[in-house]
Amino acid sequence: MFGKLAEAQKKMQEIKDRLEKITVTGEAEGGKVIAEATGNNKIKSIHINDSLFKVADREQVEDLVVVAVNRALEASEKLMQVEMAAASKDLLPGMF
Repeated sequence: MFGKLAEAQKKMQEIKDRLEKITVTGEAEGGKVIAEATGNNKIKSIHINDSLFKVADREQVEDLVVVAVNRALEASEKLMQVEMAAASKDLLPGMF
């Protein structure tokens, strides 16, 4: 029993380490705002195209940043769920 628990903990740490190296993106306004996040839901960067500042006010740009960040975090969450589901099948065969 404890061997399985240790194996599960090791596998989860491997997944977290792998997800930390994966980058997902979220975009808004046709790619004028791009947010990058790790597979562990950490924002790495936000890119805003200079042309957006010419046609949008501060509040609009802020709203677009929120949209892009939320999309990046959603992509990260989906990736994490897929990875965890695959690990669960390996660790707990017959339950899924």
